[in-house]
Amino acid sequence: MFRRRRKEREDALDELEGASPEELAEDAEEPDGSGGSRRYNLPPAPRPDGPWDLSEVKQPGDGRVDLGGLFVPGVEGMELRVEVAGESIVAATVVLRDSAVQLQGFAAPKSEGIWGEVREEIASGITKQGGIVDEVEGPLGWELRAQVPVQLPDGTNGVQLVRFVGVDGPRWFLRGVISGQGAVQPEAAGLLEQIFRDTVVVRGDSPMAPRDPIVLKLPNDAQMVPESVAQDGDQPRFADGIDPLRRGPEITEVH
Repeated sequence: MFRRRRKEREDALDELEGASPEELAEDAEEPDGSGGSRRYNLPPAPRPDGPWDLSEVKQPGDGRVDLGGLFVPGVEGMELRVEVAGESIVAATVVLRDSAVQLQGFAAPKSEGIWGEVREEIASGITKQGGIVDEVEGPLGWELRAQVPVQLPDGTNGVQLVRFVGVDGPRWFLRGVISGQGAVQPEAAGLLEQIFRDTVVVRGDSPMAPRDPIVLKLPNDAQMVPESVAQDGDQPRFADGIDPLRRGPEITEVH
């Protein structure tokens, strides 16, 4: 089950040592309206291995697909899918053999990261659906490994394994959702994790509210294939029969 980790609290306390009373009052945990308090948001951690901000990469288009708000690394044999909300493209999914990683960027405050708080919200949404969530320190930092209730193609109830990873950057937050064998066997997800690490985020200078999605665009040479055509006659990509990209608003949307 989901656990608030003690180390993050200790790190937060270390940061508060020596702060003035005014700073302490400003940074203290605030009530969340339910008798508890929100998680303390720490400043973004260093990212020596990525993901990268546009300002940190000289030629972001080298070896990457230009989606406007994200430059996504290209690897042999991958399939790139985009997700539309209204009239905007807000997420990209890289499908590689029997695994996938969904990438989505969000605006974030300048002085603090939001991944710790977002993890709590995702975990709460999944547990309310009857799922199980564990918080672990993985290759990409702290992540959630979840067992999400789903309905199987034959109408019976099943469970899908999903990994939620995230990194805070300068005024942005990048979230990844790893599914398929990359979630069932995390040790086999090395290439998906590298794609996440080598993604470049283009936050832009326009004012954005925290958690607003960073809008994407189609590549100039993209060829759209209707989903019904792409799936017609295909065998299931995943042996367990669960759609790896199936999503519900409480699980993969950040509010």
